Amino acid sequence: MEEQPEPQRRPARDHAHGGDAGHTLDRRAELSEFLRSRRARLKPEDVGLPDFGRHRRVPGLRREELAQLAGVSVAYYTRLEQGNGQNVSGEVLGAIASALRLTDAEQAHLTHLAKPKQHRKRASARQQRVRGTLSQLLDTMDGIPAYVTGRRSEILAWNRMAAAVFGDWSQLPPQERNWARLVFLNPEYRELFVEWDQKAADIVSYLRMDAGCRPDDLRLSALVGELSVKSEEFRRLWARHDVKEKSHGVKRLHHPLVGELALSFETFALPDDAEQSVVTYHAEPGSASAEALRLLASWGTDATRAGASVPGRD
Repeated sequence: MEEQPEPQRRPARDHAHGGDAGHTLDRRAELSEFLRSRRARLKPEDVGLPDFGRHRRVPGLRREELAQLAGVSVAYYTRLEQGNGQNVSGEVLGAIASALRLTDAEQAHLTHLAKPKQHRKRASARQQRVRGTLSQLLDTMDGIPAYVTGRRSEILAWNRMAAAVFGDWSQLPPQERNWARLVFLNPEYRELFVEWDQKAADIVSYLRMDAGCRPDDLRLSALVGELSVKSEEFRRLWARHDVKEKSHGVKRLHHPLVGELALSFETFALPDDAEQSVVTYHAEPGSASAEALRLLASWGTDATRAGASVPGRD
């Protein structure tokens, strides 16, 4: 049976209602577009199906092919892809995730969208607070840039070395202490991150995970809407529906005082508050980056002020 072209979908930014803080993200639309985007990236040969070379009017696998791989009826899968996932079982979601070759983060995102947990809106709106002892711990991490992030990529706490490397966030209003805002709306961060494109993609992937967990978060919806209006790059990345958990890796920076830095980072989720994570950075011992960090630590407040002169200050 020849596949018919699929109807055009509204742009992803429409689901955020243009940043109107009175609306939340459309969970059914998010589920529909996520499944479409994952199906579109697969080819028959990727999953062991024959490709007879016929012209395909849509990219990727057909619904019929995906349903066959997952062991469900085409009608059942079509209803799910249309956003009707209320009664879908975990076993079926697992089969679909396997057929789509989803990562662990993508499978968790699919589950959040199809079988959402009930979150009180007041919980999403409450102010995020960092434990005093955790703030003290950051301050004792001498020579190690470290900070705490929360919901919506918000920066909640940091130590002196983080300010020396990334900028003095204390000079910003609290609502501006947000990685998504800094990366997409502050031009200086394009200069700070050598691989800015990767940093931007990571931030959007984290926001997507957050949105899947809390589609009723009004402030998150408003943030997505504002960034969609103000940044074409954000709109493009948001429309990809990529998701990722914060983990570890290497960031290359261009610092105004010490030049190039290659820093390894680790992310530690708090055991008593999964919404908050501690992120630390360090350099390979004996490397030029380690010496650069040592210099920044020895310069104290002078380094913090210099860091603030690039990212984090008007």
